[in-house]
Amino acid sequence: MYRSVFLLFWLMFSLCPTTKAQRVVFWNVENVFDCQHDTLKEDQEFLPEGTYHWTKGRYWKKLDNLSRTIAAIAGDDAWPMIVGMCEVENDTVLRDLTKRSPLRMARYSYVHEEGPDKRGVDVAMLYDSLQFRLLGHKAIRIPSQEHGFNPTRDILQAWGVCPTLSDTLYIIIVHLPSRSGSGRTGERHRRLAVSTLCNLLDELEGKHIMLMGDFNAEPDDRIFRSIKERLTSLMPQSKRELRQAKGTYYFRKMWGYIDHIFVSTNMLHSIKGSVTVGQFPFLLTEKGTPWRTFQGPVYKGGISDHLPIWVDLLSK
Repeated sequence: MYRSVFLLFWLMFSLCPTTKAQRVVFWNVENVFDCQHDTLKEDQEFLPEGTYHWTKGRYWKKLDNLSRTIAAIAGDDAWPMIVGMCEVENDTVLRDLTKRSPLRMARYSYVHEEGPDKRGVDVAMLYDSLQFRLLGHKAIRIPSQEHGFNPTRDILQAWGVCPTLSDTLYIIIVHLPSRSGSGRTGERHRRLAVSTLCNLLDELEGKHIMLMGDFNAEPDDRIFRSIKERLTSLMPQSKRELRQAKGTYYFRKMWGYIDHIFVSTNMLHSIKGSVTVGQFPFLLTEKGTPWRTFQGPVYKGGISDHLPIWVDLLSK
């Protein structure tokens, strides 16, 4: 079934070489681990004999579902130009997703750097080389251990050119330290990560920047004050907007916006509308909440505990 759907998408895009906009996506894909033990990581839970009983069947089902979602996000124009991701274990996962899953028809390339997170989850980026010509990338280490925290995910920076802009586009992808069960420690750790991020933004002042990620913080959180001095948020901001919107994540019977996209001021004229949250029916439970892969250690068979978000860049 998946193959016929993807073939239809591929043929449609091949017949339409020009597109109206370039779509940029961010998605926390919830613990995409392979089934092999990495002796340098604490990934034992995601093995066939581990707590989560993570088998090859469950792994490939997860990749198929990620592929299906990215195809749905594509709409009727073209594959998303950029797909920022977090909670990806390693290069193997990205290679399987782009070369061996149904998504191979999109011919994505990817950017990934192995980070220091103890569990092994990293941020990564898929990109369509027909829409985005990668010029370079690097990982920025957050000095967590120097300040007494456990190591956390790197910040991923990639830069390249696309038809929409006349200048280089800088993509920054983050997954800030968790707020779950960490209290003030988690908040201090997130502030350290934001400080590192802002140093990077200062280095890129005047450039065309898109920042996206799971910030583990709501739009009104004070950790965003320094970011908003440098970039503009494309997420709902007012209390009224937030009450009317569901969000990207559902936890303890409450919706929240903890996934965000920011852009530099010089990019605002290139943005079409506002951020879209991918509330496709197949991503949701019968109650309308994100259909998770796991609820604690219990396998639910879903796709992710976060919903994807995206914006479109207008063509020139």
